[in-house]
Amino acid sequence: MHGCVPDNEPARLAAVSVALRRLGLIGAEVEPRFQRLTGGVSSDIWRVELPDGPVCVKMALDRLRVTQDWRAPLERNAYEVEWMRVAGTEVPDAVPEILAEDREANFFVMGYLPPRRYPVWKDQLRDGVVETATARAVADRLLRIHGATANDPVIERRFQTDEIFHAIRLAPYFEAAAEAQPNLADALLALVRTTKNQKIALVHGDVSPKNILIGPNGPVFLDAECAWYGDPAFDLAFCLNHLLLKCLWRPGLITGFMDCFDAMAERYVHGVDWEQPGELEARTARLLPALLLARVDGKSPVEYVTADQDKDHVRRFAAMHVLEPVAALAELSRNWLLELRRPS
Repeated sequence: MHGCVPDNEPARLAAVSVALRRLGLIGAEVEPRFQRLTGGVSSDIWRVELPDGPVCVKMALDRLRVTQDWRAPLERNAYEVEWMRVAGTEVPDAVPEILAEDREANFFVMGYLPPRRYPVWKDQLRDGVVETATARAVADRLLRIHGATANDPVIERRFQTDEIFHAIRLAPYFEAAAEAQPNLADALLALVRTTKNQKIALVHGDVSPKNILIGPNGPVFLDAECAWYGDPAFDLAFCLNHLLLKCLWRPGLITGFMDCFDAMAERYVHGVDWEQPGELEARTARLLPALLLARVDGKSPVEYVTADQDKDHVRRFAAMHVLEPVAALAELSRNWLLELRRPS
């Protein structure tokens, strides 16, 4: 999370200041200093200077900052906090510390993690720091969170978020891609139905390198707005998808990205003990090409895939595997490399 232009919405920040006083984080006489942080389309995020040091304040938006009209329920903010609390119980270093929350105002306060000590994984990948050890560490922490919450009716009752997950994942990703690609619509909509009926473990829903900090004690997960009790294969597929996309962003680093893909997939699948690993791998391999297509033809296209030939790579690969799914992630990996070598 890096600073940018200070926020210029005084009314909105005044309301946050009032709430910070109500929550007991500042006294009546203190005027906090705000600095907007980059990195999100779904929330306002600020670094706030308090007398005891900086904190991070996150407030959900009802309309996301994307070109298309994309709206999401504001109560997702509360479920993000709940995801962090559950994940933090299992892996304390894997999430920021939650300091306070205001559910009426749909915001919460968490510990500020300085970028020098907690670089963003996406920034590292962009700059050529592409390490399989990091990919395995992300897989390990996902495994621990998924394994600790698998088949847990208490956790399932805490995360009754099917409508939220549909609004911010299944609809803008798979259903929007189905509208853009009618020849794939039946398969994509069938995937929506299958995915929404999987009730297995607590899912983060946005395991992207931009939402993972590489801290001194391991990966730290941010932005759990899509928290949902559902299919853990979604988290694995979501992260692996970004490693495929990075091959189009930094072609000179393809070997490293694919090594990370293979390392993460192998570590995660071999660690699954709450169900048959092959079944989870097959669901991941079915979700992944649909997610790849969604980042070109969905409501949230990835910002660095802009060239027509890159979009063609995505659409060809996705169409082949959406219509004829494979069961092994290693096969997807090989086929993606073959696609990238294919003449335009």
